[in-house]
This record gives sequence, structure tokens and C-alpha cells, in this order.
Amino acid sequence: MNLGIMFFVESALLGVGLAMDAFSVSLANGLNEPCMKKPRMLGIAGVFAFFQYLMPMIGWVCVHTVAQHFSSFEKFIPWIALVLLCFIGGKMILDAFKNQDEDRCCEARAITIGALIMQGVATSIDALSVGFTISSYNLVTALICGLIIAVTTFAICLGGIIIGKKAGTRLANKAGYLGGGILIFIGFEIFISSFM
Repeated sequence: MNLGIMFFVESALLGVGLAMDAFSVSLANGLNEPCMKKPRMLGIAGVFAFFQYLMPMIGWVCVHTVAQHFSSFEKFIPWIALVLLCFIGGKMILDAFKNQDEDRCCEARAITIGALIMQGVATSIDALSVGFTISSYNLVTALICGLIIAVTTFAICLGGIIIGKKAGTRLANKAGYLGGGILIFIGFEIFISSFM
């Protein structure tokens, strides 16, 4: 595989396409936690970038080892994303409803590590199929492609968190409802688009 300019452009564009769901979830996280500190912002963007890197690599390995097993799992991807995002979004809305009269501190609003990992999996699980797209690449080229996807995702998610934080500060108590609604919407969008 030739590592020319088109390889890098195509990998970056693939990263942009894959990162859109993660961007929306990052936006919701920023809305939910408007006083988030920079290290936490970088950590959240890093989690999404990690999963957007990991999933295509798992897909690539599956294509080169157990492709027939992966294709039978592929039909469950939209269901998994729907359940995970609706669960997290519903919990965010429920927490906002329970605490609507309280001025919650940022630490209380912060998403847990477990929920963040579920978000990372839910928004990147469709990237498993990218393993089929890059199946003609050798291992080194696939790793470079995955790294470009991860860097692109990191930048896009960081932007989503920053935008969400600015809007979350202005929306105050309504941010939890909006953030949860966005997550549920993304879950249904992933689910519905899988049938089109």
C-alpha cells in the first residue's frame, strides 16, 4: 500500500465520518458538565479517540482471522448502540429531573468512567466494519490509518466538548435534559440508519 497524500486524506475523511456520533456525545457531555477542566476534556476526547482507533483494528483482525464470525455479529451493532446510548441519555435526563431545583456542582454532574466507556463503545462499535474497508492494508498501514482516525476523532471530540461547555453554561439547568436527549437521538439515528 502506497502511503501517499491520498492515503492520509482518505484516512482523515474516514476519521471525520466515524467521529460524528462521538462529536455529538462529546457535545452532550460538555452541556452536562459546563465547568469541566482541561485535563478532563482531554481525557474524554482521548477515550473516544481510543475506541475509534481500537474498533477498526479489531475489525481488521477479524477480517484476517475470523471474518465469518464477525459478519454474524454485525447485525447486533445498531441494537447495542441504541441500548447503551438510550440508557446513558435516560440516566442523564433522570438526573436532571431529580436535581432540577438544586444547583448541582460540576463534580456531581460529571459523567462516570463506566458511562464514558459505554459512550466510547456505543459511538465506535460501527467502526468495526471499517476493518472490512481497510482489509487490503498490511498491518503497519492499518495501524497508521487507525492512528489518523484516532487523531481526527480526538480533535473533533475536543471541539464538541468546548462547544457543549459554552452552551451548557448558558443553558444552566436545562443542559442535562438537552444532553440526554441528544444521546437518545443519536442512539435512534444509528439504529434507524442501519436499516437504510
